[in-house]
Amino acid sequence: MKITIRDCLQLDVFKNSVVLAGNKKLENRVRTISVLDETKLEIGIKNNGVKEQLVLTHFWQCVDDIDLQCEFVKGLAKASVSALVIFCTNDGVKSVNNKVAELAESLNFPLVSLFTNSEITYSNVLEQIQDKILYGDKFKNSLINNTIYHLLNFEKHTSFQAALRESAIKNDFQVVLLSEDFNPVLSVETRHRTSIEEAVKLGKKKNFEKVGVYTLVDVNGVLTYWGPVVIDKEKYFLFIVDNEDNYSAGEITKLAEIIELAIGMWKYTPESDATAEFVKALFRGNKSLGYSIKDEAGFGADKIISVFYATGIENEEGIKAMNDFNDGEDFKLIKVVEDLETYGVILKNSSDEDEVSDKTVCLTLFDKLKENHKEVRIFHVTGTDGIEGAADGFKLINETWTFVESVFPYKRVFTKYELALVSNCINIHIQNGHLKKTYLDLLESFNRELAPNKAKQLLDTLETFVLDAGMNSNKTASFMSIHTNTVQYRLKRINEILGAEITGNRVIPGLTMALALQRLEKVV
Repeated sequence: MKITIRDCLQLDVFKNSVVLAGNKKLENRVRTISVLDETKLEIGIKNNGVKEQLVLTHFWQCVDDIDLQCEFVKGLAKASVSALVIFCTNDGVKSVNNKVAELAESLNFPLVSLFTNSEITYSNVLEQIQDKILYGDKFKNSLINNTIYHLLNFEKHTSFQAALRESAIKNDFQVVLLSEDFNPVLSVETRHRTSIEEAVKLGKKKNFEKVGVYTLVDVNGVLTYWGPVVIDKEKYFLFIVDNEDNYSAGEITKLAEIIELAIGMWKYTPESDATAEFVKALFRGNKSLGYSIKDEAGFGADKIISVFYATGIENEEGIKAMNDFNDGEDFKLIKVVEDLETYGVILKNSSDEDEVSDKTVCLTLFDKLKENHKEVRIFHVTGTDGIEGAADGFKLINETWTFVESVFPYKRVFTKYELALVSNCINIHIQNGHLKKTYLDLLESFNRELAPNKAKQLLDTLETFVLDAGMNSNKTASFMSIHTNTVQYRLKRINEILGAEITGNRVIPGLTMALALQRLEKVV
C-alpha cells in the first residue's frame, strides 16, 4: 500500500510542521523511516541514505554548523530518500537556516521543519508513521474474506494448489513456497516482472530466514513479503507478492496466516524438494536416484565440478560469500543444511572446458568461507566427473572426514589428496596386516637407536615437516615454536638415522604414508 509524504504530514504528530522545500515532491513514497544521529557525514549518509526512506533528525551533531547541515541535505537528496524532517527545539536547532532550505528547494528535495516540545519525540513520530505504513487509513477485510472464500471452497476445487491459484488471480497476489534450502516447491505466479531466482537471491541477502515475522523485500520494484511456515513439522518459507501494491503489510501478514491455515485444512503436503533430494542422493551414494532426479531438479546439462561437506560456514560472511558466488552466471552452488552441517555440490553451466580455472574458482570460494572463522572445516573433492564422480567424492568424504583432522591438525580445508591419503591409512589400519607393519617399520629405527625422549622429539619434527609444513623448514619452526636452525639440525640427524635423504623422490611417498598412519594409530 502506497504511503506518501503528503499522507504522513496529515498525521497528528505533524500538526506543527512546515514544508520548507520540495512541495512538488510530496507524493514521494515512504516505505521505511530512520533517525539520523551520526556525527560523521559519510556514516550518516551511508546508514540513512536509503531510497524511499523518511529521515528524522535534530541535527544535534551540527546545531551551529550550517555548512555540515547542507552537506547532509545534499547527500540524502542524492540517495533519493523521501524527505528530511528536522526537529526544531529551544535546546537545539531553533529554526531551519534559509541557506539549508534554499539548497533543498534547488534540489527539489522535500524538507520539513517540525516544531516540537517534550511531548513530541522520535518514538511518537515513528509509531504513527509505522502504523500508517503497516495498516493504512483503515484495515480492510476484503482481501481476507475473498481469500477465505476461494481457498476453502472444497466443493469447487479438487486441490489446495487449484484453490490457491484462483485466490491469487482474483486478489492480484502471487505466492511461492520454498523449502528450508530455498528451493521452490510450490509457485503460483500471475505476473512475470521478475524471476523467482532473483527474488530468492535478494531475500537471502536480507537474511530473512533469521526473522520470525514477515519481512518486506523490494525485488526490482516488486514488493515481496517473506516469512517462515511449518508444514508437517518441516520448516518452509512463504513469500507473497503484492502485484499492484494494493495491500498493507498488516493485511499481507493476515493473508499469510490464512494460507497457512488452509494448508492444514486441505492436508496439503508439499512435493519433495528435487534440488535438495538430488544433493542428498549423491551424499548418500545413491547414484541411480541421482540420475533420475538430475533432470527434474533442472541440472540436465550442467556439469558437476565439486562436492563438499562443511561445518561452521552458515555465518553471515559465509552466507554472503555463497550468495555472491551464485550471483555469477557460470557456476551454481546448491546445498543442504542439517543442524550445523552443510553439504553441497558446485555445478558449471557453461561450455568452457578450462578445468584448471574451474578448480581455482572452487578453491577461492572455500578460502573465503574459512576467512576469520577458525571453527570452519571444509572437506571437498574438486575435479569430479559427473554423477559417478560426485557420489564417489562424497563417499571419500564420508569415510574420512572424522579422521583427517587428526592426521592434518593445522588444516581447515581438506582436499581430495589429504582425504585419499587418510582413506588408504584407514584401510591399512583395518586390515592390520603385513602392509601396516611394513610402513610402521620405516620409523622403527628412531626407537631402536635413540632414547625415548629424543626419539619422540625427532619424530614430532619429522611429522610436522612432512605432513603439516609442506617440507618447509621455516613453517616447521613456526608450528613447533623453535628456531629454524634447530629444525635444520634435527632434519640432518633424521637423515642420518633413516640412512636416506627424506626429501628424495623415492623416499617421501612411503615416509608420508608411514607418518600419516602413525598419527592415525594414536586416535583409533
